[in-house]
Amino acid sequence: MLELLIATGTLVIFAFLCGGLLGFASIKFKVEGDPIVEQINAILPQTQCGQCGYPGCKPYAEAIANGEAINRCPPGGEAGIKALAELLDVDIIDLDESCGETLRPRVAVIREDECIGCTKCIQACPVDAIVGAAKLMHTVIEVECTGCDLCVAPCPVDCIDMVELEVTTDDWHWPKPEPQTKVANSQNIPVKILS
Repeated sequence: MLELLIATGTLVIFAFLCGGLLGFASIKFKVEGDPIVEQINAILPQTQCGQCGYPGCKPYAEAIANGEAINRCPPGGEAGIKALAELLDVDIIDLDESCGETLRPRVAVIREDECIGCTKCIQACPVDAIVGAAKLMHTVIEVECTGCDLCVAPCPVDCIDMVELEVTTDDWHWPKPEPQTKVANSQNIPVKILS
């Protein structure tokens, strides 16, 4: 009888130790999210425009990770589709024209002398780039504006214009070079190089 109590007690203690170890490991090594979703979301332009059919870039990134087409983001354009195809190791496909067309980067500009302060544009802005108060003039914080165009339609006096951003020497960059394959002389092994 004593042996049975010792065996049972040993098993109970062992079960508590294993349970505690598993509980600690589940907290210590918890994964906060799907890392591929985060990588996809980093490639998307973060305009939160909804042209892809999703309410923002993060939900679209989750849909892409679950197999949705990579070609539904007009603001990301061809470069975005190419980067997504590289990341996911899938074929590059043309932009789905039913979602819209790729435009140059734009920002909203409020003609302040016509603004009536209705706050409808503030409510529509997904990134809080419009500031102002009720019955007072509003303005757009240009560096925060993603050019999503969602503030234009709700404006009752049509005082918001979408203006293309000019490329200046401050924001221009060289295009990313294409990898080229070169054969090494001594062993005839193809090597990827960047020129």
